[in-house]
Amino acid sequence: VDAFQAWCGPCKTVVDLFQKISNEVGSDLLHFAVAEVDSIEALEKYRGKCEPVFLFYAGGELEAVVRGANAPLLQKTILEHL
Repeated sequence: VDAFQAWCGPCKTVVDLFQKISNEVGSDLLHFAVAEVDSIEALEKYRGKCEPVFLFYAGGELEAVVRGANAPLLQKTILEHL
C-alpha cells in the first residue's frame, strides 16, 4: 500500500514505479493499492511528512515498511516478500 499525501510531489511519481514492477513481476500474489493518509483515520500516524510510506501486507498482517521513494529498495522488498 502506497500511503501518501495528495500535496506531496515525490509521492505522485511512485504510481509509475508500481506499474513497472507489476508488469515485470506479473504475479497473482502481488496487488498494489494507494491510500491518501489525510482521508483515512487508521493511517493518521503517517500524516504531516512529505515522504511516501509503503506498507507491505501478507495474510492481513503488516510484514514490512519502506519510507521514501527508493525504487531499488521497493523492488527488493517486493521480491523478497513474494
